[in-house]
Amino acid sequence: MSFKDLKFIPELQKALSEKGYTSPTPIQLKSIPGLLEGKDLIGIAQTGTGKTAAFILPILQRMTEKYPRRVKTLVLTPTRELAAQIGDSFSVYGKYLKFKHTVIFGGVKQFRQVVALKKGVDIVVATPGRLLDLLNQRKLTLKEIEFFVLDEADRMLDMGFIHDIKKVIAKLPHKRQSLFFSATMSPKINALAKSLLKNPIHVEVAPQATTVELIEQHIFFVDQNSKEKLLLKLLEHEHLTSILIFTRTKHRANKVATFLNKNNINSSAIHGNKSQGARTKALKDFKTGRIKVLVATDIAARGIDIDNISHVINFELPNEPESYVHRIGRTARAGAEGTAFSFCAAEERNYLRDIEKLIREKIDVMDHTFHSEIAKNAVGAAAKPPPKKTFRKRSGSKNKKQFSKSKFKHKRR
Repeated sequence: MSFKDLKFIPELQKALSEKGYTSPTPIQLKSIPGLLEGKDLIGIAQTGTGKTAAFILPILQRMTEKYPRRVKTLVLTPTRELAAQIGDSFSVYGKYLKFKHTVIFGGVKQFRQVVALKKGVDIVVATPGRLLDLLNQRKLTLKEIEFFVLDEADRMLDMGFIHDIKKVIAKLPHKRQSLFFSATMSPKINALAKSLLKNPIHVEVAPQATTVELIEQHIFFVDQNSKEKLLLKLLEHEHLTSILIFTRTKHRANKVATFLNKNNINSSAIHGNKSQGARTKALKDFKTGRIKVLVATDIAARGIDIDNISHVINFELPNEPESYVHRIGRTARAGAEGTAFSFCAAEERNYLRDIEKLIREKIDVMDHTFHSEIAKNAVGAAAKPPPKKTFRKRSGSKNKKQFSKSKFKHKRR
């Protein structure tokens, strides 16, 4: 089936044609007909499946142009980067329509966002925090919303946005079309979906919590102090052209990026402590190929929607197995093939067991120069991170620094 068979209006067909899109992806094929009929939807889909176009195209077709402009569509996303990506997609697909949109997120001054709202927009793409701020300031209203999209609901809950989401939903009109997307379906996610949707169509394009079939997965058992050496060795290969590296912490992301730059591999780190300007620049440089490697934490990477990522490298395995699925889904997008490498030290061995249990398959073990049998065979206490050390303040006299007398010799006059 082609997009022409879905009977989109000429303006949308022209935009799709210019992008070279001829055939819908499975989630688009399953979602679009029902959405064009005005039905609510719950979509279980990983990143890279084409879900953004699956909801943008029907919304643009069903929206009517009314003046003065009022906010008719609200898309709620967990991160700034994802909000920006969705905003870009509205620009691409709505190129030949007269609708206006704006993107609202924190980390930057609100002035420009407020100005855009005052001028009038039809579509708002937002993160929960800044949206609630502007709602409380009465800079916009959601009373006329006709289309509401909650994207990456599972990550929203992981980031603690459940209360913010409920506050936003309470401000929406009762009569609306609601779309709900998530990569996984936990009991909490299911309960949220039921509270939001009315007789929804249910679309699932891949078995829940499984990995994209086009992704080739490999595990490297390696001691913690050999990970940087292994990383350099892998990056010597020419077919690793555009690499996204994941770490568990912001500190480690910075450390890995600094290490690579010192070894003449252009890299940037992206995480929550970076300013919005720095995050935007890093993404732009990565997209355009100015840097070969982007090092990211899980939360910061949620908005990375880039088609040409050749490899994902888990420098550190995530402590939540679902995050592994999200991470490696950043490659093999738009029908392309991709590769995921994961480093596993002894203290991460239990994380790997949880991941393999979730995806229902054993990940291929790679033989390499820095292979560690200790990491491979770790069990019990050795297979999980050691407990964090707690430091107690000593009572009594303070420790005095000892200075060498030789450094402080008095000169005789």
